[in-house]
Amino acid sequence: MQAKIAQKAPYPVEVVAGQSYYWCACGQSKKQPFCDGSHQGSSFMPTKYDAAETKKVYFCGCKQSKNGVLCDGSHNAL
Repeated sequence: MQAKIAQKAPYPVEVVAGQSYYWCACGQSKKQPFCDGSHQGSSFMPTKYDAAETKKVYFCGCKQSKNGVLCDGSHNAL
């Protein structure tokens, strides 16, 4: 099963050092880029991201990134 493309652009998010975030891997969440449990009953699981520092990061929106939860520009080829 392939993940649904949530959007063909990254999600810019200001993360806080020491906080954990759960990135939606299935593309079905209504709270993109984060998990809302929509993967239930599928083979998908959210991916944990631990913020090492407070800064803006770009979470993958197309669910095709080779860089884990962070955007690597894969959406440009879709």
